[in-house]
Amino acid sequence: MRRMRSLRAALTAAATAVAALSLTAVSGAPAQAATPLPAHVFAPYFESWTGESPAALSAQSGAKHLTMAFLQTATAGSCTAYWNGDTSLPVSSASFGTDIRTIQGRGGDVIPSFGGYTADTTGTEIADSCSDVDQIAAVYQKVVTTYDIPRLDMDIEVDALDNTAGIDRRNKAIKKVQDWATATGRTLEISYTLPTTTRGLAPSGLAVLKNAVANGARVDVVNLMTFDYYDNAAHDMAQDTKTAAQGLYDQLAKLYPGRTPAQLWGMIGVTEMPGVDDFGPAETFTLANARQVYDWAVSKGINMISFWALQRDNGGCPGGGAADNCSGIEQNTWDFSRIFAPFTSGSTAPSDDFSLAATPSAATVTAGGSASTTVRTAVTSGTARTVNLTVSGAPAGVTASLSPTSVTAGGTSTLTLTTTSAAVNGTYQIVVDGASPAAAHSATYSLTVTGGNGNQCTAAPWSSGTVYTGSQQVSHKGHSWRAKWWTTGEEPGTTGEWGVWQDLGAC
Repeated sequence: MRRMRSLRAALTAAATAVAALSLTAVSGAPAQAATPLPAHVFAPYFESWTGESPAALSAQSGAKHLTMAFLQTATAGSCTAYWNGDTSLPVSSASFGTDIRTIQGRGGDVIPSFGGYTADTTGTEIADSCSDVDQIAAVYQKVVTTYDIPRLDMDIEVDALDNTAGIDRRNKAIKKVQDWATATGRTLEISYTLPTTTRGLAPSGLAVLKNAVANGARVDVVNLMTFDYYDNAAHDMAQDTKTAAQGLYDQLAKLYPGRTPAQLWGMIGVTEMPGVDDFGPAETFTLANARQVYDWAVSKGINMISFWALQRDNGGCPGGGAADNCSGIEQNTWDFSRIFAPFTSGSTAPSDDFSLAATPSAATVTAGGSASTTVRTAVTSGTARTVNLTVSGAPAGVTASLSPTSVTAGGTSTLTLTTTSAAVNGTYQIVVDGASPAAAHSATYSLTVTGGNGNQCTAAPWSSGTVYTGSQQVSHKGHSWRAKWWTTGEEPGTTGEWGVWQDLGAC
């Protein structure tokens, strides 16, 4: 997948198997094996380099399962994997551990993905980077035990498809970690995410699977990237998904002749790119396409639907090109997620669940005034649990507070928004997130500010060469903007609703 330019025997048998594999058991590994994924699952990719919380976006979008992109080495030749190759994000509970446990506690899970466009073009995909099969297998094992997950994904494309040594090492390492999982009573699936033509895998992608068969590595899911065809042809993206998957089915039938049609379809996944893909408007996946693919996927019984990526599921840049943070088409936030979310079957619903709403849900206030709303919770199943409340989205000149900041489900809290004369005119979406140990929900409150400081930009003008950190403000093209995290060279107004710059309104 493109990151824009940018795995129960007796204890003795288990120990023997681990030693035979030259894998070192990870200390602190959970004693309980991971819960298997549902037979049919919607698991969009989450761009883990943005600084956002996967648990928060999972709750907001309704996507209970996420594919986490990406794990890779920091430099070519290394055998140590980090999230996004960032040495500050090692494979440890300190990196996304809390978020992943929260998602799992809500009946979902994550699928850590190795590789991706950047890693596959820079030699930092773990099997391309590391020449030691045992060390590669140990990395896979560490990810499985650190996060207690039931599936690993291998996103192999571009240069990595031609690295025959890396392909062979990867499949040998997969075989080793699968043997370890079997010996220790763990559920561990492997998926391969591969580029495709509109008629099935190209020879290079098929060669990856043939090598897996030769090495005895079990491939549970083949996930097709049904976008970025780059063939200069007219495209019906839903129809292309169907023909690509049919071509893959025919290829899998030859590789696995003993499997039934249902088993073969159950090995297939598809990953779309909502809206405009990297090629351009000729390859646009619409909401109508999504509904067609959903119906087809249910009828065929495929394993997985995914898309690249969760942060793109919004209409923040209609008429634009492919971007990491918006779809380029007219849509509401989470439209694609809401179409695909019902595809997930067999997941565990929270036993103790609640609802969350803001009443009223909108207000208009003159700068210098204040508004308030009641945040209501209600028990929808099970027992009332403590719900912790947080609020985000308030622009400069607006202070948001909750009282109290936690309630027992069934209780209420008051959200108060106090503005100053420095508040900038505009309409702002204030989000209240509620999280209990078992579930999470959010509610949106729309605040319109009038009579504010809308005539003069007081922040310093944006400069392409300046480094900005979270909460710093700039002015650009008649608007004030606030940085959500560290950035340089990214122009305000081009990064979309979920990008680094928050539009604070006209000034």
